[in-house]
Amino acid sequence: MKPSEEFLEQGISQQNFKRVSCTTVVSLAYQSLGVVYGDLSTSPLYVYKTAFSGKLSLHENDEEIYGVLSFIFWTFTLIALLKYVFVVMSADDNGEGGTVALYSLLCRHARLSTLPNQQATDEKLSSYATDGSADTWQSSGLKALFEKHQRFSNMLLIFVLLGTSMAIGDGVLTPTISVLSAVSGVQVKIRELHENYVVLISCVILVGLFSLQHHGTHRVAFIFAPIVTTWLLCISSIGIYNIFQWNPHIFNALSPVYMLKFFRSTGIDGWISLGGVVLSITGVETMFADLGHFSSLSIKVAFTFLVYPCLILAYMGEAAFLTKHHEDIQRSFYKAIPEAVFWPVFIVATFAAIVGSQAVISATFSIISQCCALNCFPSVKIIHTSSKIYGQIYIPEVNWMLMCLCLAVTIGLRDTNMIGHAYGLAVTTVMLVTTCLMGQVMITVWKQRIFIVVAFLLFFGSVELLYISACVYKIPEGGWIPLVLSFIFMAVMYIWNYGTMKKHDFDMENKVSMDSIVALGPSLGMVRVPGIGLVYTNLATGVPAIFGHFVTNLPAFHQVLVFVCIKSVQVPHVSENERLLISRVGLKEYGMFRCIVRYGYKDLQQENYDFENTLVSAIVQFVETEGEDESSREAGDMDIEVLHAPEHPVKNSNCNEKLKQSSYGTQVTKSGIRHPENFMLKDESLEILKAKESGVAYIIGHSYAKAKKSSTILKKFAINVVYAFLSKNFREPEVGLNVPHASLLEVGMIYYV
Repeated sequence: MKPSEEFLEQGISQQNFKRVSCTTVVSLAYQSLGVVYGDLSTSPLYVYKTAFSGKLSLHENDEEIYGVLSFIFWTFTLIALLKYVFVVMSADDNGEGGTVALYSLLCRHARLSTLPNQQATDEKLSSYATDGSADTWQSSGLKALFEKHQRFSNMLLIFVLLGTSMAIGDGVLTPTISVLSAVSGVQVKIRELHENYVVLISCVILVGLFSLQHHGTHRVAFIFAPIVTTWLLCISSIGIYNIFQWNPHIFNALSPVYMLKFFRSTGIDGWISLGGVVLSITGVETMFADLGHFSSLSIKVAFTFLVYPCLILAYMGEAAFLTKHHEDIQRSFYKAIPEAVFWPVFIVATFAAIVGSQAVISATFSIISQCCALNCFPSVKIIHTSSKIYGQIYIPEVNWMLMCLCLAVTIGLRDTNMIGHAYGLAVTTVMLVTTCLMGQVMITVWKQRIFIVVAFLLFFGSVELLYISACVYKIPEGGWIPLVLSFIFMAVMYIWNYGTMKKHDFDMENKVSMDSIVALGPSLGMVRVPGIGLVYTNLATGVPAIFGHFVTNLPAFHQVLVFVCIKSVQVPHVSENERLLISRVGLKEYGMFRCIVRYGYKDLQQENYDFENTLVSAIVQFVETEGEDESSREAGDMDIEVLHAPEHPVKNSNCNEKLKQSSYGTQVTKSGIRHPENFMLKDESLEILKAKESGVAYIIGHSYAKAKKSSTILKKFAINVVYAFLSKNFREPEVGLNVPHASLLEVGMIYYV
């Protein structure tokens, strides 16, 4: 296996690339072209067409064309190259990028996490490391602001959800505008082809694209990079040809003076046209979001030395063509292609549009998965489509939802100009959210001086606000689409997060105290039956209310009780050897344990290993090593980190054999458990293994949320209608946990918020 492929399969982090060869960097830079730059590289299909739509079409002279090109060049240089490549991509979270990664980075450093069950032991995770440098007065002030005023933390969460929902909107608009723009080029050669057929062909391609998602991209990903590379070389070569063929002086347009002339001659029409100019940098956020699959250096190399010059040459060549063909402004891209190579370029353009759409769809799956981990989206079915390449997932519900929305936009609007107006608003909003989060990262994480942060925010924020203002003007002409989509997604995410947090607060307030457990005695006041009972709970401490509710109605329970809490931590990944945290609940005679299973926001929670045997192995290891550090632990909840998780799951037959071997005094070995030679398992460990042979039962709380009678109408609608609907129609907890139905017991509860 090549080094670059090995890194790709393991999930790329910045630490992996500190000492890699130039060959590996170049290889990864080439691979990143197909995954990262598909969306960005197809923007020439529709930029000039959208920019010169509306009243600006009345100003189709050379000065206006020079002005639009000047804006494209400086926007591409300042936002894509300067901001993202040289600044934003340095703010990675253990090698991961994107809005969620920036938010996670802030949560760890400013301690403003909205996730429940966060513990001091989580900060010992290897990926949790924070900068140990002393806080500045700016960073201390910002942290104090979030600590004292919870509403600011909530406002930041809403702001992050806005950027996330707009990014999901990109997953709808990118395939639509890319495919429709590429297919519409056929009308240049077949003029009698009706618009309905273009829309029909586009819809067929979109349906085919989404129908193939369940196969995963790894089967065809090897051709993505050659397609995008061929596309970039084609449009840059055509650009060079058009420059020398039509207007060699087009290089003069790179002067910022032409931007001033543009505004002076066009006025408000020129300002409105900036909504089309900003489409030239669609996809730069994907460049940052896909940081986890490649190294920062490889993405920077690919952009700086290939993507950037190729796209600039393509825009310059198209502008040179337009200076001599003002009448072709609405078909400028395909009209600028020389006759001899039109059909090959058209075919490559269609494939490039599909590749660009695929990258954004995959990114949308990843965003939804991260939101689920952060309790900001209902549980959905997540399928890992590749056993080798890390991070390639498929979400059926989201896939079909995106397809329906794409078809609705394609059939409903039919016009790439209107879709472009919607696309521009979504892109600029995400970029502004990233800029604001970067300002906080520079203060809290990088400890930069305040004037540097203010300069960054003022410069890039003002540029992005200028583009947003132009896109807002186009709300009646298609710009309303991302607003409606983002409002729906934001409402779903915020209500789900609110309901989940209220449910956790209810569990915390109603958990069973340890004093009442101790008062019951070793038998806990009920019959103890053979076997292991796994009680799934949202609490990382204490005894959950569902346990008390269960034993009240059925005063019998298993010989070994394990309270299992599955939680997310504000890190992208938790390594397998740090996954489990085992503790004892109460006294030794009670036979009660707690297992906290920790995941990062980019980890896939449906693991393919046998959780039962992994858990039993971890508990046995805890029992065997418990006396080694007795002096430093108390008799209550006692935590020990499982540093050696089993590399291979232990089969049921192994437990039988192990129990027999232990009984006859032979040496016992178990993957992940280290014992000296001639070492006998403790009696408690033998009892746990024997209980495992008797069977394992899963007890899950099936709770229903209801708003209090004194709640406002809005809260009642959010909890009793929206949250209840989401809870009933999305995945149930036992499905997401892969619990066998034959061993499942559900405990129903109603809680009021």
